[in-house]
Amino acid sequence: MLRVYHWLLAGLVILNWCLGKFGPDSMSLHFWCGYAIAALLVFRVVWGIAGPRSARFSNFVTGPRGIVGYGRGLFRREPSYWPGHNPLGALSVIAMLVVLAAQVGAGLISDPDDFVNVGPLADKVSGATSSAAVGWHHFGADVILILVILHVGMIAYYRIWKREDLVAPMITGWKTVRRDDRDDRDGRSRP
Repeated sequence: MLRVYHWLLAGLVILNWCLGKFGPDSMSLHFWCGYAIAALLVFRVVWGIAGPRSARFSNFVTGPRGIVGYGRGLFRREPSYWPGHNPLGALSVIAMLVVLAAQVGAGLISDPDDFVNVGPLADKVSGATSSAAVGWHHFGADVILILVILHVGMIAYYRIWKREDLVAPMITGWKTVRRDDRDDRDGRSRP
């Protein structure tokens, strides 16, 4: 389920970014993609709270200790064999969800003064806020581009430097992981 979500979200984000930057003057398709992204974000939050263990935020979001512990081995030239998202990948997931939610919110209240591409909730906020939301939405598009480039860059880094393929598991659902007597989240031994 999460793999389908991931690829749907990736495709919609890429399509919507391109429509926003290069698309037609009428942003109808951009709006519909934005609504679909909003629905996927709601799904992911619900799934992250009430879904299967491997999908829950509590299963892969760690504290500073887990992040630092994982970070110590980041530059080793060996696969991490981490099950699911590693602690740094979890930060990436949270950052992307927050930025995409902010982007959707800004789009919903934007009023670019062209009388065509007004967000459906622009009349629910002040004129100053809906005008400012246009700038926030443009800035958010740049932040999303940076996060996507970092995401793809880290996947390439893992493939080339650490010799760990992260793409195949996102397609097949199968990943080689290491089994040991340590708790993956904080490095403490299991009882």
